[in-house]
Amino acid sequence: MRVIYDQETDILSLILREEKIKESEEIREGVIIDYGKDGRVVSIEMLDASENVVAPQGIYYELKEPGMALAYA
Repeated sequence: MRVIYDQETDILSLILREEKIKESEEIREGVIIDYGKDGRVVSIEMLDASENVVAPQGIYYELKEPGMALAYA
């Protein structure tokens, strides 16, 4: 999995699988889901990322341990 933020275009991409994109769908304004030939999600793109993400040039990665629940405030 890769996360790419392009400052020039202000696009944040989450690439889940390295595969050719067959189809794309804009599920909401500025949020695009890309699908592979098998219909599974390949990547997610967010346009105008700096308007939607607090710090698009930084990332916090957390790996959940088995059996532990995540709590959000």
